[in-house]
Amino acid sequence: MRLILASASPARLQTLRAAGVDPVVHVSGVDESGVRAPSVAETTATLATLKAQAVLAEVGPLAHDLIVGCDSLLELDGRAVGKPGSPEAAAEVWRRLRGRTGVLHTGHHLAGPAGHLTRVGSTVVHFADVSDAEIDAYVATGEPVWVAGAFAIDGYGAAFVRGIEGDPHNVVGISVPLLREMLAELGVAWHDLWRPAG
Repeated sequence: MRLILASASPARLQTLRAAGVDPVVHVSGVDESGVRAPSVAETTATLATLKAQAVLAEVGPLAHDLIVGCDSLLELDGRAVGKPGSPEAAAEVWRRLRGRTGVLHTGHHLAGPAGHLTRVGSTVVHFADVSDAEIDAYVATGEPVWVAGAFAIDGYGAAFVRGIEGDPHNVVGISVPLLREMLAELGVAWHDLWRPAG
């Protein structure tokens, strides 16, 4: 049994590998730009589903394999903060984030022989009250330009997150505990996906 990761995210891949799972990466190519739902959390669920279904359409029926698609967005003041896409936009996001609290939502869609499930993990993130100089230095690393919410808790941005409430893996982009629960609902034990010891 293989787990197919419908994502180009190196952080998601590394999170799964660190947890003992070596997924096969199959990037979905879904255009995220026009996807909207009634809430930020629902938007992540919709995008995760679209990604997993796009990969399923390419790989064909699942006899033994599983596909997981994920998408993350930061919610601030009830609105989604995605990938800024430019240094200027990343700096503007950080001027709004500093000293505040947001919620990082990650949608998960799991497809397997026993069915399909969609769940959303949500983690509260408390941001440090960073200075303009710190924002400029962080943006200059390039990291916040291409990640949801303009920050990475597992990179340069770690020092600018004062704390979280919830699963830290969810903030990185895939909730390992939530994925374990979803797999169990489909009759798959998490440890059955671990790479062989030795």
